Amino acid sequence: MEEIESWLYFNAIPGLGPVKGKALLDRFGSPQAIFKASDKELFSTSGIGTDLIENIRDKEKHLDLKQEISLIKRLGIKLIPFIGPDYPPLLKNISSPPLLLYVRGEFKELDYKMSVAIVGTRKASYYGKTITFELADNLAQAGFTIVSGMARGIDTSAHQGALKQKGRTIAVLGSGLNFIYPRENKKLSEEIAQAGALISEFPLNTSPDRFNFPRRNRIISGLSLGIVVVEAGEKSGALITANFALEQGRDIFAIPGKIDSEYTQGTHKLIQDGAKLVTGWTDIASELMPQINWDTNRKPEERFHEKLEEKESKIYNLLSSEPIQIEEIIKETKMSSPEALSVLLSLELKGIIKQLPGKFFVKTK
Repeated sequence: MEEIESWLYFNAIPGLGPVKGKALLDRFGSPQAIFKASDKELFSTSGIGTDLIENIRDKEKHLDLKQEISLIKRLGIKLIPFIGPDYPPLLKNISSPPLLLYVRGEFKELDYKMSVAIVGTRKASYYGKTITFELADNLAQAGFTIVSGMARGIDTSAHQGALKQKGRTIAVLGSGLNFIYPRENKKLSEEIAQAGALISEFPLNTSPDRFNFPRRNRIISGLSLGIVVVEAGEKSGALITANFALEQGRDIFAIPGKIDSEYTQGTHKLIQDGAKLVTGWTDIASELMPQINWDTNRKPEERFHEKLEEKESKIYNLLSSEPIQIEEIIKETKMSSPEALSVLLSLELKGIIKQLPGKFFVKTK
């Protein structure tokens, strides 16, 4: 069995889930090894019972492999397994990381370092949609990747705000990538795939069952440095995402609204419980990226008004419009490799240097 086929089967096994799946991977190393293990070996793994072992043995019953592979090729899907080198590092460190990610579009390195989630009610008010659009617009213009769930209301406005600036945005679906939901967001999904990525942990033809959305929500927060909640009722799915964010150690932000609206009761409760109240995009940016002096009196495109620290100046002054390799930078500055890479990342986030393939660096301005 090919490695990718074994991952597709493994991810589709009923009753497995990310926790038990990770336990098996920790024990056996790969889906191929798991399928070759004896019943006794499988049973000795914590949480693995006879019903699940039977499902593992009958893996072909739970996925039409030929159809799945055909759809993967037709839709241009990339598969990222949990133990693969391209798996998002922030997501890998949550308690229940997806076993397999279906990706349409692509991840970029800065997605892992400057992503913020924006979520809220599907029944958003005009105020909620407007505020969300403006926040996503400004944050995307400032270089952040906007993560959301492509649902109606707040999620849709978040993606649209990012796209207005030709910024990066990632949509996490509670269905398979061949089952776009809601249907009216089909065109939006195509735009997101071009400007970022559509991702799901579910096989391609999985319908948007209501039990899938809490699973989706942990991925939204897991991919992000922080989560912004806009207009959420007391039992909103956005609060589930916020709870996941809290468990994952992410920053939580909330937008205040009318005190008599049922769709702001959840956000106000978050503020009472310690979420940071947001009055503008810089509240979020300065909390997530405190090393950057976000100028609140300027538009995002004029945002960098920094005085460089000593080590930053040392490297910045060494660079020019001609690419310099990392080893040369380390040699000239007499910094350690981790130290130099940390300073280079800070300069890159400030938008004043750029990394080229092969770990070469140049000034951008």
